[in-house]
Amino acid sequence: MTRLSRLLTHGTSALALMAVSCALSPAFAQQIQAVTASGPVEDQPPAGGDTVTIYGRAFEQIGEAQSASEGVVGYADLAIRPISRAAELVEVIPGMIATEHSSGGKANQYFMRGFNLDHGTDFGGFIDGVPINQRSHPHMSGYLDLNFLMAELVERVEFRKGVQYAENGDYTAAGSANFVLYDRLPENYVKARVDADEYTLSAAGSWDLGDGTLLAAASHEGGDGPFDLPADLDKTTIYLKYSQPVSLGAMGEARLRLGFIGYQNDWTASDQIPLRAVDNGTITRYGFIDPTNGGKSRRYIASAGLDWDDASVLAYVQKSELNLFHNFTYFIDPLLGDQVEQVEDRTAAGLRAKLEHEFNLFGVKAEGRIGADTHFDWLDETGLYRTTARVRTSAIARDKVDVMSADVWGDVTLQWTDRFRTTIGLRADYIDGDVEGLVSANAGSENGVQWSPKFNAAFTLTDDLEVYAGYGVGFHSNNIVGVVQTQDPVTGDPVEPATLFAESRGGEAGLRWEPDSTFNLSAAVFTLDFDSELIYVGDAGVSEPSDPTRRHGMEVAAFWNPFEWLAFDASYAYSRSRFKDAPSGLDRIPNTVEGVAAAGVTWLPGDGWEASVRVRYLGPGPLIEDNSVRAPSTTLVNAGISKDFGQFEVGLDILNLFDAKDYDMVYFYESQLAGEAPPVEDIHFHPVHPQTFVVNLKAKY
Repeated sequence: MTRLSRLLTHGTSALALMAVSCALSPAFAQQIQAVTASGPVEDQPPAGGDTVTIYGRAFEQIGEAQSASEGVVGYADLAIRPISRAAELVEVIPGMIATEHSSGGKANQYFMRGFNLDHGTDFGGFIDGVPINQRSHPHMSGYLDLNFLMAELVERVEFRKGVQYAENGDYTAAGSANFVLYDRLPENYVKARVDADEYTLSAAGSWDLGDGTLLAAASHEGGDGPFDLPADLDKTTIYLKYSQPVSLGAMGEARLRLGFIGYQNDWTASDQIPLRAVDNGTITRYGFIDPTNGGKSRRYIASAGLDWDDASVLAYVQKSELNLFHNFTYFIDPLLGDQVEQVEDRTAAGLRAKLEHEFNLFGVKAEGRIGADTHFDWLDETGLYRTTARVRTSAIARDKVDVMSADVWGDVTLQWTDRFRTTIGLRADYIDGDVEGLVSANAGSENGVQWSPKFNAAFTLTDDLEVYAGYGVGFHSNNIVGVVQTQDPVTGDPVEPATLFAESRGGEAGLRWEPDSTFNLSAAVFTLDFDSELIYVGDAGVSEPSDPTRRHGMEVAAFWNPFEWLAFDASYAYSRSRFKDAPSGLDRIPNTVEGVAAAGVTWLPGDGWEASVRVRYLGPGPLIEDNSVRAPSTTLVNAGISKDFGQFEVGLDILNLFDAKDYDMVYFYESQLAGEAPPVEDIHFHPVHPQTFVVNLKAKY
């Protein structure tokens, strides 16, 4: 069967599956009500007012949430926050950290619940419901690039952690976040953000157009950055969003949303560097070994969605291209060097639908949800090449890949009493992939189904205290290239293929305390087992299975808004991560982090003044299995202050306030510098950015 016929066959099946799901659900209702993790949007105060400051963290969730590990952060939580890069928006999620080991346009590193999530893998990202993770990506399956986010356009972040949610599927074993963009901005603006090494120019606005609202925004970022190697950054992002109410006759009233995102980025990267080269004075801590690392990235996303009060449908299409050059081991090949290029040329399309309905089940109040998704990836090229100074010298792997996924999920919440409810859910995920490769032995196809049951229970002890317990099965899919692969593309040796699904099982217990509208606290303990954290290692072109793993830990987060002009938030997370079957003393999982903490204070003294100070702590962790080499902790403090003069706003952010000389990312492996005979085991690190003063100038219209 040809690639096209396979995709048509499975695509027809997936669409039929979604049609059946819709047919099994009740008719659409008549009112518009966009439901978020914190409740209906219409019940929440409008964002961006002149006299009322709204914190998403303050929304009441007792009686609504399925667990202590979900929530919403938005409005003032995001607007009054000094950040250095777009991906730091994930740090509003308690217990999550975003770092980088390669500056410029490569996806960030993410940490949560004892995972080094690498560039995605087990954390799902969505923008207005559109999935952003990329399946079977040449660098890392589940690759999550958030570099094209514009922070000013994000109204709120809806997050969930753990595997106990039926709506969450691939790449969500640790958690997920949906970045919800404004339909209408609180204010139109033109903004300049400038520091000594980089600049960002942006403009955005909302206008009435017909019966709806058009939001348009554009941003350009450039400069050479703070490292010794000029970044030559050239990054442009464009957003368009149109929304309006529509009448669909017998199907009721709905809200139409049309969106477009365009993103282009070219950069030169300062990757991680060997500690020995810094210690002996060969380079500074902001130095580099290979001056030609970096890349270019292109991504375009178009979407169209309809939202009813009890249903939603979303269709999207994406186009992405990536050329990524990196050199982690330098000169093990003394003649040509060790640089490689990873290449992706992808077209993707998908359709998502969800229905909700309230009913009585034998006298018990119930709410049912059912959803279905289908997603197609056509990779005209996913490749790995040996390069020298970005010039290809040979091909390691060059494949064409088709992957189709389809899922159906559902859950039912039963309100047994006024204080006790349970949610039982189940999802089924089907994936089918086909590979045509440079190496004939590594061509082939594979498909399979993953079943994932879910359960949650909540008991309201008092009007302001609720406790939770949950359990679920989750998974991430592995790169289909590694799943069908039988031969090492470099050595020609036989290899063990990866499994299509890597299953996880986990549970948690937690509580939420909301004594009044000014204070809330949530806490949870969790455990998560993975059968095998199988990954396809794009740098080497082979799949490498790990032993089974187990993680358990605890998280606590609190928010306090004692006065209208003052708010505090704090969170702490601890995790213990181990290989399950490894002998004691050799069971540490490299690059996991044992503790994460964050805290912030927001001060609004009036007369247009706003100020915020935030501290973020990334704890130490093992770099190798015997724990003999460990990464040190990193502590960063950012501060910002601004003054609103009405039509104009002036602000100053100080990033890395105390000029900490810490690590943003640390690894331990072998590399070889020019002049070294054998490879040397060493710490390789990417430093945090030095203290940076950022001036923000905004004109509103």
